[in-house]
Amino acid sequence: MVVIIDYGLGNLNSLGNSINKAGGFEYVITNDLNTIKNADKLILAGVGAFGKAMDNIKNLNLLDTLNKKVLVDKTPIIGICLGMQLLSSFSEEGNCDGLNWIKGNTIKFVFDSDTYRIPNVGWNTVIKEKQNKLFTNISDESTFYFTHSYHFEPQNKENILGSTQYGIKFASIVNHENIYGVQFHPEKSHKQGLELLSNFIKYI
Repeated sequence: MVVIIDYGLGNLNSLGNSINKAGGFEYVITNDLNTIKNADKLILAGVGAFGKAMDNIKNLNLLDTLNKKVLVDKTPIIGICLGMQLLSSFSEEGNCDGLNWIKGNTIKFVFDSDTYRIPNVGWNTVIKEKQNKLFTNISDESTFYFTHSYHFEPQNKENILGSTQYGIKFASIVNHENIYGVQFHPEKSHKQGLELLSNFIKYI
């Protein structure tokens, strides 16, 4: 079963509906530790402040269970938007430590001109840096929907599966072993977003 981790931030029902639409996959939205322990796939989504998200994860006693599930049991997990940033070691937003599952920092966009607005909101292309089953049946021209002011900069460039150009080239898909992250919102990205969710559930 697919478990969407409910740590109290974001509209997770929309994501759940997209998972169902992507292939009729069974899912549950929960922070129940036993349910999380029995999950086949995990999704860490949400929007909001990095520090608040980490506080919620700790206050709900999720941290130890997630660390074992992801780092020891090697259960596949995908972080979406804020969820991808939480995979990092540290965030400039609130000067806060992250889950540290993929080494690197979450940093804010900084531009010298008004050409690129912050937050980055809208559709953009993901450049495939490496081949991966996550990209099955997704064309190179596919665009995805972004809305974010911060981006994850992995320490090891080998962890970058996809990148996107917005003033700078930034990591929009990351991966380390069983751990994946996407900066965009697949649930808001039409057919290609549903395809990506389906690929994660079926092939990863």
